[in-house]
Amino acid sequence: MAKNKGEMNMFPALYEIRKATTRQFTTFDPATKSKTVRIMPGEPPRTIVKSDKPGMISRMWLTFPGWFWRHWDTQAENDTSTLKKLIIRIYWDGESEPSVECPIGDFFGIGHCEFRHFVSRYIGMSSGGFYSYFLMPYNQVRIELENLHESIPLDVFFNANYEEYDELPKDSGRFHCLFRTARLGGTEPLPLVDIQGRGHYIGCCLSMQGEDLNYLSYLEAPEYMFIDTEDRENPTIVGTGLEDYFNGGWYFRDGEFNGELHGVPLKDTLRSMISMYRFHEHDAIAFDKNLSISFVNPWEAKHLKPYWYSSTAYWYQDRAAPLPEKLPVDKLMSMYRRRDTDHQSYP
Repeated sequence: MAKNKGEMNMFPALYEIRKATTRQFTTFDPATKSKTVRIMPGEPPRTIVKSDKPGMISRMWLTFPGWFWRHWDTQAENDTSTLKKLIIRIYWDGESEPSVECPIGDFFGIGHCEFRHFVSRYIGMSSGGFYSYFLMPYNQVRIELENLHESIPLDVFFNANYEEYDELPKDSGRFHCLFRTARLGGTEPLPLVDIQGRGHYIGCCLSMQGEDLNYLSYLEAPEYMFIDTEDRENPTIVGTGLEDYFNGGWYFRDGEFNGELHGVPLKDTLRSMISMYRFHEHDAIAFDKNLSISFVNPWEAKHLKPYWYSSTAYWYQDRAAPLPEKLPVDKLMSMYRRRDTDHQSYP
């Protein structure tokens, strides 16, 4: 049975009996028994999910080889850059432009071309899998994957749980994710997101790396949030430091950790590398007209050095809106260095 029109309690308490039409999108083919879809390098984006019925995605999971050593195929090429070069795009409500466009590694929390086991409430990398529990309502949905790697085919396992409805509840926002990456000078602000419209911002993942070794002073930059204003001289909200925004202190002095709403799944001070995430629930940032967020370092230029960043910003908007910019394909691999890591797999 479908939900009643206007019903707001989409996901009741666990003990309450649901009235819902529960389904799952999947790459499993019952006819061939194949579990995966093969995404070839250089081919057009492949649609893996399509529906014209109103619904709500409640969980999304995928995995694919290519970023770890495969003992069952020792001749296979492996390259952790596949974590940057497999791109997910999500289109809502028949729009021609995606509301989500992001490398897989970054979407699920880490932009350093590494798989790091960590779990949070909304996204994570759990022992070989990539998962999301962001709620994603839609009237129509299309999800596609594109393989930008030069030579490696990617066999993707994918599942997404969802419920179908006759009509979505009032004020159901559309999920958005913007990816950005660049090399910046030490004094340059880190621009996280610029949004036009009405909605609320629910968090971000941020990976950073200093050009020099043993350098983390880019963490001195507090958040500057400009809400419903064109004035860029007087922030609506300003913080005290970048690691402070992610609920840490003293450059995350106790190292890596993962919590439900914030964490540091990767920290390597020697190599000037860090990945962080924070999600907003009751502290979501609401906006009626626009929202701009950046991290700005107040230190003098003589104390600052160049750095690289890779970010994902997540928000809900009152409609499916085009992203502020296209995927920067030419900058995907602009980090200064990658660590030599590998993962064995024994199926």
